[in-house]
Amino acid sequence: MEPWIAPSILAADFANLGREVDDVVAAGADLIHFDVMDNHYVPNLSVGPLVLESLRKHGVTAGADVHLMVTPVDDLIGAFIDAGADIVSFHPEASEHPHRSLSLIREGGAKAGLVFNPGTPLAFLDPLIDVVDLVLIMSVNPGFGGQAFIPSTLDKVRAAREAIDRRGRDIRLEIDVGIKVENIADAGAAGADTFV
Repeated sequence: MEPWIAPSILAADFANLGREVDDVVAAGADLIHFDVMDNHYVPNLSVGPLVLESLRKHGVTAGADVHLMVTPVDDLIGAFIDAGADIVSFHPEASEHPHRSLSLIREGGAKAGLVFNPGTPLAFLDPLIDVVDLVLIMSVNPGFGGQAFIPSTLDKVRAAREAIDRRGRDIRLEIDVGIKVENIADAGAAGADTFV
């Protein structure tokens, strides 16, 4: 798959969000990554569907990659799809019924993804791999930016790539947090094709 770059809006100056998103899209960003935190699933609070809807009204047409770090998950899926999400991903342990959550995303017309923290076993993927369009591997524990990249997460990327390749489906493999010039090649060599 063609590699994609997906800058997170958390790196933006929110006072100038529309302009900053325009700038990264003009520079070649393939997706805009929305880290959605609720101060329950993770100890931080970020944006809701209104921010995505506002960016769409501003004229942003780049793909919107929404990463839900919330509980309950299902309550926000429809709101983000209605606001213009192209991809909606969530942590399987944040959903009582991950298969149902994935189905809600796909039925809403978006691509569905599962997110794996450094300590979340990939075994969650096995029964769900046929209904996911994206697997997101976190290279840090979620909730705060600026954390150091955990190198052992590249082993999880490799294992996820092997599982995806065994199925023979076009499933994107995204790595999130701490991706820089110094490690993006290693993440790509491990099998990632989408970089936040």
